Amino acid sequence: MKKQKVAFIGLGVMGYPMAGHLAKAGYDVTVYNRTSSKAEQWAVDYDGKFGVTPSLAAEGADVVFVCVGNDNDVRSVIYGDDGVLSSMKEGAVLVDHTTTSANLAQELFEASQKQSVGFIDAPVSGGQAGAENGKLTVMCGGESSVFDSVKGIMDSYAQQVQLMGKAGQGQRAKMVNQICIAGILQGLSEALLLAEKAELDVSQVVETLQHGAAGSWQMVNRLETMAQDKFDFGFAIDWMRKDLGICLEEAERMGINMPMTKETDARYATLQEQGLGRMDTSVLVKSFK
Repeated sequence: MKKQKVAFIGLGVMGYPMAGHLAKAGYDVTVYNRTSSKAEQWAVDYDGKFGVTPSLAAEGADVVFVCVGNDNDVRSVIYGDDGVLSSMKEGAVLVDHTTTSANLAQELFEASQKQSVGFIDAPVSGGQAGAENGKLTVMCGGESSVFDSVKGIMDSYAQQVQLMGKAGQGQRAKMVNQICIAGILQGLSEALLLAEKAELDVSQVVETLQHGAAGSWQMVNRLETMAQDKFDFGFAIDWMRKDLGICLEEAERMGINMPMTKETDARYATLQEQGLGRMDTSVLVKSFK
C-alpha cells in the first residue's frame, strides 16, 4: 500500500520530534522551517525531505501539520502564494498544532472549507519531553469525519487524541489546560514556601503527597527542581504569557472573571521584566520570594 504523504510545518522543540515520529512510523514526510538549516538537518536525521516554502512542502500531501508560534505565525505559513493552502489538494486535511485563539481556528476552518480542505485545530500538551517520547495529549476541534481520518496519524506522537467538538473547541480545551497549570504552579509555589520554612524534606514531601489528592504531574516533575532553583525545562514563561493572554481574552468575551489567572499572568509579567522570560513556567515560585 502506498505510504500516506504528510507535511510538517515548524520544527521547534515540539515540531522537530513530532515530525520525526511520523517518519519513524513510515509516513512520507516533507518538512518546512523558517530557518532552513534546521529543515535540512531534520531531513538528514530522519531520511526525509524538506521544502523551501510552506507551499512546496505541502504540495501533494494528504495531511499538512502546522506547529509554529502564535496566530500571526500560523497565518504567515497558511495564507498567500507561499502558504500551504495555495498548494493543498482537494480532500487533504490541515491540522494546526499551534496554541492559538479559538477565533483563528474558526477562521482557518472556513478558509479550508472554501478550498475543499478539511481542518482540525489540535493544540498539544505534554511539553518537549512529551513530544520527544511520543506521549503528547492532543485536544481537537473540527468535524468528526475529518478527525477520524487523521487521528491514527497523530497517534504516532500522542498517547491521547480526543475530539472536543466543533472547530475552536480544541483551542478552548487547551485554554482550560493552561489555566489548570497556572493554578497548580501557584499552589505549589506557596506550598514550597511553607515546606521550606518548616524545614521539611522536599523530596520526602513529593514522594508522600504524590500518592494522595494533591498529587499532580507538576508536583512530581517540578517541585524538587523548584526547591533546587532549576528552571530550564522547556516551556518558557514567554509562551505561557501568550497562552494566558488568549485565555483571558476568551474569558472576557464570555463575560467570565478569572482572578487567579490574572494574578499569575501578572506575576509572570514581573518575572519577564527581570529577564527570566526564557525560564520554564515553574519559575513562578521566584515571584513569591
